[in-house]
Amino acid sequence: MSAPNHKKITLRLKQAHGHLATILDMIEAERSCADLAQQIQAVENTLRNAKRSLIQDHVEHCIVEALEDGGVSRDSATQEFARLVKYL
Repeated sequence: MSAPNHKKITLRLKQAHGHLATILDMIEAERSCADLAQQIQAVENTLRNAKRSLIQDHVEHCIVEALEDGGVSRDSATQEFARLVKYL
């Protein structure tokens, strides 16, 4: 099932991809370490936000909806949630 925010998450990941390409260009141009660190921080933040959105969507739209529809048991839903917790 594709969660509603997958398009937004895809855009964030494409943004991070663009940032990474910029960082590689900056390295080749011998930009300062402070500038590079700032851009790397931006990529980390973008990836962190994408990951959080993905996990939140999965919990809300996959696990919760499956529980409500009777598609999975409580134990299965708990196990699925436990698999995600390590990524938070």
